[in-house]
Amino acid sequence: MRKVFDWSLFVPALLISLSGLATMNSFSHEGSYFSKQIIWLSIGVFVFFIANSIDWRFLARTKVSVAVYLLCLGLLLLLFVLGVSANGAQSWFNFGGFAIQPSDPAKLSIILILAKYFSRRHIEIANLRHIIISAIYTGIIAFLVFLQPDFGSTVIILGIWFGMVLASGISKKHLLVVIGIGVLSVLSLWLFVFEPYQKARIATFLSPLSDIQGAGYNAYQSTIAVGSGEILGKGIGLGSQSKLLFLPEYQTDFIFAAFAEEWGFVGTIFLLILAFALLYRLVDKAKNSGGNFESLFTLGVAILFGIHILIHAGMNMGLLPVTGIVFPFMSYGGSHLLTEWFALGVISSMSLRSRAPRS
Repeated sequence: MRKVFDWSLFVPALLISLSGLATMNSFSHEGSYFSKQIIWLSIGVFVFFIANSIDWRFLARTKVSVAVYLLCLGLLLLLFVLGVSANGAQSWFNFGGFAIQPSDPAKLSIILILAKYFSRRHIEIANLRHIIISAIYTGIIAFLVFLQPDFGSTVIILGIWFGMVLASGISKKHLLVVIGIGVLSVLSLWLFVFEPYQKARIATFLSPLSDIQGAGYNAYQSTIAVGSGEILGKGIGLGSQSKLLFLPEYQTDFIFAAFAEEWGFVGTIFLLILAFALLYRLVDKAKNSGGNFESLFTLGVAILFGIHILIHAGMNMGLLPVTGIVFPFMSYGGSHLLTEWFALGVISSMSLRSRAPRS
């Protein structure tokens, strides 16, 4: 019997999404998050099956990837004119109660354009010119996102580029050059560009728990929530940090902490196992894809999800700076959820058709 969709991708993602819904439903004072997220999740699953039904292998031989990249570039530019500010960043378009963040599909457009570029030049990737050109594609998007300002998404976009460059076979010599340029750029900014107040903000960003009454308040409350869950958690709806509003943005940036407080160490391990299962299947499919484009695209999505999960969980446990990064499939929000389900649907389609003849 022919597989209709890839359940090994769909099931872990759906269970992670349901974990997020369970957390949002625990707190009656923010019931709108739960009801809106049900709508977004329903649309996301629908998008998955639509994407799964299309043969996306044409992306490797057409200029659609370039068109998607240019569209996302245009949306990011339009943000500076029509965008709505939230939490100090002009990162959103508002449509009657529903907000869309263009940086989410922009991340996927970077994966598309890099997968197409590297798949056509995989033999020549040792040439530094191709690394520089790919960095320009990425840098333009990253710079526009940074100006919003959205430092967290900027880090993820650069991480996608770095991961895909490594996967494409960059030489050790060129890798050292890339790392060296990055280090020199950061040092130059620190020594010659940043003002004292900017350096102070960066220091607080890197060590938020050093100022728990100020910039480090969110990180401090998050670590309390994670630790107070202990082994089995406080129970559904009994997370005091979220229920009493000590933990801000529990539905997005700190949903991992809110979940850990209710479900404890056991529930958190189960959640991370689901995330690992999803990432493992993506990497496995990247290794066994039918072509270079499919392999690089799948690996790029795995890198995207992996960086999100690593940073989100790390900042919720006080191990990494707070950057406003969501947990894939779990955090509240429509734009990231639709982007993630769409990407998963594309990969499911590519996987099912990897050995089928091209039409």
